[in-house]
Amino acid sequence: MNDEVKSLKGFWELKSTHLQASKFYDEAEARKYTHNSRMIEIQSQMSERAVELLGLPDDRPCFLLDVGCGSGLSGDYISEEGHCWVGMDISSAMLDVAMEREVEGDLMLADMGQGIPFRPGTFDGCISISAVQWLCNADKKTHSPPKRLYRFFSTLYTALARGARAVLQLYPENSQQLELITTQAMKAGFTGGMVVDYPNSTKAKKFFLCLFAGITDVLPKGLGTECSEEETTQAKFTNERVRFKNAKGKSVKKSRDWVLEKKERRRRQGRNVRADTKYTGRKRKPHF
Repeated sequence: MNDEVKSLKGFWELKSTHLQASKFYDEAEARKYTHNSRMIEIQSQMSERAVELLGLPDDRPCFLLDVGCGSGLSGDYISEEGHCWVGMDISSAMLDVAMEREVEGDLMLADMGQGIPFRPGTFDGCISISAVQWLCNADKKTHSPPKRLYRFFSTLYTALARGARAVLQLYPENSQQLELITTQAMKAGFTGGMVVDYPNSTKAKKFFLCLFAGITDVLPKGLGTECSEEETTQAKFTNERVRFKNAKGKSVKKSRDWVLEKKERRRRQGRNVRADTKYTGRKRKPHF
């Protein structure tokens, strides 16, 4: 046992008291995925982003694996894009809902911690929405999260065609968990890394582990991290308006520059902000 695993031993023992995924996603929880419109919307948005990060070719349908497919919401988006898919999940209740919904993909009851049971080179890509972090739970005394993670990633690597990608959206509990997941993926042979959408936002921030099988590719940029050339130019000219700056170099409160800076900050956080107009920052006339 290496030092990294020893240092995290207490953490895994603590995690063993948490619910197992198969028990958490019972029949009542599974029903939420067909009746909760907000949950469906969020799941669909993350699935769309995951498929986008796969970088699939436009000229042909692909064969994809959906790990932790649940009730098939992410599979619905894959089908809409014209691709075929197989979904695997540890919760029989979630798969029952998927069958009731008559999803187009094939379904399989399986524990991803025991490996991906498919032949080498089967899939053109893999997505997973909110599932991989469950492998960090020691649900049984025989469970070793590092070993289960390595088993999952090593067999996933084998099941993917060379040059294929796996995009795994997850909710890491802390930096230790994030580091362990990434380390086990790289040990299994993957290259790539973490793509973070809207890193400046508490609510909109999303983590996507983007992995490449058999190749080294450029990691995609996260949403909300780049500033367009036009915005940079605008910021440059804005900074030259020194008469609107106070002694500390900041824009005077309630001035047009101050309003524009506040709006830009909200955009970086992933919030919906109204477009700038000639009236932005103007003082309103008093009402009599």
